Amino acid sequence: MVSRGEWAAASRAGIPNERITLEGIGKTPADLRAAVRAAIDGHPLRWVAIESPEEAEAFAAIVRASGAPPIDVLYRLNPDVVPETLAGLAVGAGGSKFGMTETEISQAIELGGGGGPDARLRPRGIHLHVGSQLGAVDAWREAVRRALAVAALWRGSIDTFDTVDVGGGFPVRPLGEAAPTAERFAREVPALLEAIPADRRPHRLAIEPGRALVARSGWLVARVLHVRERADRQVVLDAGMTELIRPALYGARHPIHALGRRERRPPDLTATRVEGPICESTDSLGVHDLPELRRGDLVAIADAGAYAASLGSTYNGRPRPPQVLLAADGTLSLGRRRGSI
Repeated sequence: MVSRGEWAAASRAGIPNERITLEGIGKTPADLRAAVRAAIDGHPLRWVAIESPEEAEAFAAIVRASGAPPIDVLYRLNPDVVPETLAGLAVGAGGSKFGMTETEISQAIELGGGGGPDARLRPRGIHLHVGSQLGAVDAWREAVRRALAVAALWRGSIDTFDTVDVGGGFPVRPLGEAAPTAERFAREVPALLEAIPADRRPHRLAIEPGRALVARSGWLVARVLHVRERADRQVVLDAGMTELIRPALYGARHPIHALGRRERRPPDLTATRVEGPICESTDSLGVHDLPELRRGDLVAIADAGAYAASLGSTYNGRPRPPQVLLAADGTLSLGRRRGSI
């Protein structure tokens, strides 16, 4: 979780604090105080990931002033690699705002009280995230190698330093497009661990597969508003960046399928530029091979189970769309009503 809001949503879903971690670059003092209160109440989070020496110092001061027991923390490393993904998703790049250098991690550990018995922050390991939608394993492998090396260094002087969280990034690509699987990433791990002395290896490894688990569980269904023949064929839908901002935000691609009539199968496909209805020229879903469409036709936009509804907005005064749940037996139920004007 990266905020109290996400933490609250997870709690309402029945997930106990012991299975929740608080991460993210934007943790506020209120977020940190909430983590302290949970520890005082006897239900601490699994860990809090530290993003800077300043955050470590502030967090340790809150814990110390409250009299709370020590809180488990990881330290987020910026691995300074070149992830094989879109620039907007390359959070492990050296110039990224995310994570710390090895020197900054050393400062953060010291400002948190070190690894001694009186430390208010208990150092447990290294947190890492290279980027999303990784197209190859190379940058990820190098980043994990660096994380293991940093963890091994600190494990030599801090007994509790026993964890490496390698984050996520496993890609969800349109069906038929080549992409490394989670298993492909996992095959890199044994050799990386074997390169570390046995007494310096982490006792716990964590991953955060996130989008790889849920992206394909969601579809965005939209209706055609306009069809225009310009230099290329254009189709304007009634759904766009207010419902799915990823294409406009960083050029993400989501396959689009026409929910056509029976006589359109097999269809003659034409490269079609699919646009959203928002008054922004960047509200575009890209070029897709689609059959002939006309006003009123429906299309289904794939892989909208992650970072779609959660990133939605009411920009242009648009009400949020309803969310419909499809059960395993084929029944439909309303998960969230359509927003009002």
